Amino acid sequence: MPTNQGFQDNTPAVIMSSKQSLPAPKSVDTQSVLKRLQSELMCLMMSGDPGISAFPEEENIMSWKGTILGSTETVFEGMEYKLSLSFPTDYPFKPPKVKFETACFHPNVDAFGNICLDILQDQWSSAYDVRTILLSIQSLLGEPNISSPLNTQAAALWSNQEEYRKMVLKLFKPAS
Repeated sequence: MPTNQGFQDNTPAVIMSSKQSLPAPKSVDTQSVLKRLQSELMCLMMSGDPGISAFPEEENIMSWKGTILGSTETVFEGMEYKLSLSFPTDYPFKPPKVKFETACFHPNVDAFGNICLDILQDQWSSAYDVRTILLSIQSLLGEPNISSPLNTQAAALWSNQEEYRKMVLKLFKPAS
């Protein structure tokens, strides 16, 4: 009796009826998230981008601490800001929660360190990574979105850069 290539004669045929369904695919594999974050860490360390850095907190790769330096020729020049990044279990399909740990007087940062930045909310894409996030926040420091302020006092003062810088220096308390 002829046999099918790759099958033994005693292999039962499996036929699924139209009423049977395949198991639901997992939304995100934890190992994939860990590999992605490990890869992003390596890329960030190798990128050499000035003024940004981030590393996992102790042994928890889902929680990072980041640092951003204020860009030259902005009111934030010479300032170093600490950030926390908390990655959800469905990262990169959902954005991390990113907050300033250092007090930051900025139109798009509230008193609790929350950041109003489109790529951390409705404009998130799984193509973004930690490097992109940090560079975007660094850019936001010098180029705020005045039309969407979390801090209305900072937004109102933004047009007077000399007074704004005084307020930044007054309120700046480096995180330890």
